[in-house]
Amino acid sequence: MKRIFLIPVMAVAMLAAIGTTQSFARGEKTVMVGGAPMYPSKDIVDNAVNSKDHTTLVAAVKAAGLVETLKSDGPFTVFAPTNAAFDMMPKGTVDNLLKPESKGTLTSVLTYHVVAGNWDAASLMKMVKDGNGKAMVKTVQGEELTIMEKGNALWVKDAKGGVAKVTIKDVRQKNGVIHVIDHVLMP
Repeated sequence: MKRIFLIPVMAVAMLAAIGTTQSFARGEKTVMVGGAPMYPSKDIVDNAVNSKDHTTLVAAVKAAGLVETLKSDGPFTVFAPTNAAFDMMPKGTVDNLLKPESKGTLTSVLTYHVVAGNWDAASLMKMVKDGNGKAMVKTVQGEELTIMEKGNALWVKDAKGGVAKVTIKDVRQKNGVIHVIDHVLMP
């Protein structure tokens, strides 16, 4: 009888040791992004600054002057590229975008990753299914993104034909939701 009881206890201990993407911190269900819990009671900016995987995105948001916008009520759905996604861009691109004279271009690129509304993965997947495999969403920048499903994962296609996979979905914020993506989208 003791062995039967020990198996579930050992399984729980192994899962705790491996780690999961969800935890309950401060009494809130959080998702771990970049080694930090993302609190649903915080706004997009206050959470993003804690993710070690999004330091380039945070620097870009600051350089574009979009901090106050992303701290506002929203709601916003943000497709958030990781540092690795920015690193895939041609050498010098990010440095050039962060220059003051490139603020307009940087703002256009960043707002192309933002959709008005609170679109969780289930809502996006339903739109894709209803659209026979794809759905179009209008970004805050003004152009559209194509949302697709492949292998039970959400993918986002930009205006230039580039695609990004949603690697972490439904990171809830008090002013919207973040979906982490593996490539930078270009208008």
